[in-house]
Amino acid sequence: MKFENLRVVVTGASRSFGRALAVGFAHLGAEVYVSARTVEAAERTRTEVVGSARDRIHAFGCDLSRPAEIREFAARVGERTDRIDLLVNNGARWLDGMDLESASDAEIVETIESTAGGTVLMVKHFLPLLRGSLRPDIVNMVAVRDAEGASASAAHEAFWAAKSAQAGFADILSRRLRPSGVRVFSLFPPDFSTSDPRFAEWDGANPDGMAPDEKLTTQALFECIVYAVEQPRDCFIRSFHFEPR
Repeated sequence: MKFENLRVVVTGASRSFGRALAVGFAHLGAEVYVSARTVEAAERTRTEVVGSARDRIHAFGCDLSRPAEIREFAARVGERTDRIDLLVNNGARWLDGMDLESASDAEIVETIESTAGGTVLMVKHFLPLLRGSLRPDIVNMVAVRDAEGASASAAHEAFWAAKSAQAGFADILSRRLRPSGVRVFSLFPPDFSTSDPRFAEWDGANPDGMAPDEKLTTQALFECIVYAVEQPRDCFIRSFHFEPR
């Protein structure tokens, strides 16, 4: 298979894009270690996969706002494999509201901790496993924004503060890890289609045939990651920036 023996970690894999990544990589032959806030949520992703790919998905519970759970997640994955080839930081706490005062202090702190702090700690604790790979890559699903950097949806200011911190971390991480051969790249898409991402639905899809007002698809984002991962090791792609259709 295309990615046979590839070891992939995906956070926030219980729904939408995270689940699409888990399903997509498993069908391409990778061993995929997925996390969600609860192990039950992560397990649902595994059980929805059809065929032998199901056996290549391994479910874990990990609340990204809790450092101890991130450490445990990394340790448990390390018990199953001696390396990770691809870490996808997809998980983030969404917070609604366009009024700063509409959210509680606890909600604001949890949003920033899970998205910004969670990304930093995921990299920290999975870096030893990444360094055991001959082809280590880190992907950050950073933000949904238009060309001017404005939100296209009703996200709270704390969410955007967290995403800005995540983007800054990804930028410096890319510079500092490059000499050691660990590639870091980030995705900056606009709002995109998050319809049910079962892999079979992608067969025969034709993004070029979409109407001009249709959104970017989950499939297209997945294929961008696949494209970057497949590039020769001397090719460093720092980010993908997408324009709304």
